[in-house]
Amino acid sequence: MLQFVRLEQQTPDKRDIAARRSDFGEIYQDYQPPQAAAQASRCSQCGVPFCQVHCPLSNNIPDWLKLTAEGRLEEAYEVSSATNNFPEICGRICPQDRLCEGNCVIEKGFESVTIGAVERFITDTAFEKGWVKPIRPVRERPESIGIIGAGPGGLAAAEELRRRGYQVAVYDRHDRVGGLLIYGIPNFKLEKDIVLRRWKLMEESGIAFHLGTEIGRDVSLAELRARHAAVLVATGVYTPREIGGPGAGLPGIVAALDYLTASNRAGLGDVVAAFADGTLDARGKHVVVIGGGDTAMDCVRTAVRQGATAVKCLYRRDKANMPGSMREVKNAEEESVEFVWLAAPEAFIGTAESVDHVTGVRAVRMHLGLPDASGRQSVEPIEGSHFTLQADLVIKALGFDPEDMPAVLAAPEIDVTRWGTLKVGHKSFMTNLPGVFAAGDIVRGASLVVWAIRDGRDAAQQIHAYVQQTTAAAVAAE
Repeated sequence: MLQFVRLEQQTPDKRDIAARRSDFGEIYQDYQPPQAAAQASRCSQCGVPFCQVHCPLSNNIPDWLKLTAEGRLEEAYEVSSATNNFPEICGRICPQDRLCEGNCVIEKGFESVTIGAVERFITDTAFEKGWVKPIRPVRERPESIGIIGAGPGGLAAAEELRRRGYQVAVYDRHDRVGGLLIYGIPNFKLEKDIVLRRWKLMEESGIAFHLGTEIGRDVSLAELRARHAAVLVATGVYTPREIGGPGAGLPGIVAALDYLTASNRAGLGDVVAAFADGTLDARGKHVVVIGGGDTAMDCVRTAVRQGATAVKCLYRRDKANMPGSMREVKNAEEESVEFVWLAAPEAFIGTAESVDHVTGVRAVRMHLGLPDASGRQSVEPIEGSHFTLQADLVIKALGFDPEDMPAVLAAPEIDVTRWGTLKVGHKSFMTNLPGVFAAGDIVRGASLVVWAIRDGRDAAQQIHAYVQQTTAAAVAAE
């Protein structure tokens, strides 16, 4: 270990820019075992591992880096999977530059350990070698748990509860398992075979999936409560935030998730009418994406691969203040995306010949003002700095809000916060309805996949405690 003084940081090689712009394959190539071992050996094995502290899952990162450096990959996988249900996914899509790698204690100039790439290598090797096995509980329990939502939070909870022997049923309105993992994240970051492989493994573990089932329409929350010992709501948040201004309702202005879902479904072989007729296809168009998070980066890079004539990202702050991963910004810049920093949209334009479709975005230059209460600098428009960007397709990547959950669940009695998220006990994860729990984005708001996994794991622990307590109380009453 401690080889950072001798070995330079070496991330996995990227595919050629021209080649990766033309398809949706993952852009990073795989480490070879000697490369992975060498990069893992750069870990300083510090006494207070900030990488672990800043990982939402508190992954034992120095431990599995040391095991990888020593060639003990099966043990490395066991340590990695002990705290993370889906390390092969987190290794690909986590913003490591803001979390574990961004807090590595190795000084700049030596550069951090490539934690995400090693994590991906460990788990991909484990699948190839057959070390990843279906869950086989030591003892089966008679109680069943219902989980609403087959996204990362719901799936993590399902695995944890199945490991404890519960009979687990997962309900989802979509036709595939994965939620945003399958429909929201493009293939160049997470190939769908990775998610489908995990789905198959969970089915082999005895977890039942009821797909195409919408709660509130096909089955009510009350029915699920009667059917299961406990219910977990892990639906995520999908309602796109809107943008105002003149022309905001023009055709050709679309929500990011609608755009990404159409692209992902088309890639999976589904017939998508809005993609087939060009409504949600960027081919040959001037595309403007509004926003600066990871979803915006997914949109601009998808538009490039669809053959857009030009792709611009409009963001009201500067590059240093972007909420998304800097790694994703760099990848987008390499792929010829143009960033228009410190600019905000004011209106959307349709010409006299095309009043029924957007043709441009009228924007204004911004400058950073004084920090607000959170410490983040405010943004203020610069008078007289208006300009117009040509646009045949405008994609709004402004974040997501929850749906009207009492209506969605057909449970008007369930409590929500002033933000519309489900209100739960700080530690218990239980709503005001006994036996109904909630976790993930539907509680904390739109966040990272890794936080959804953490919440799902924690909620599973609380559900287990609740079922044990209610079972014990029932026995005592007899």
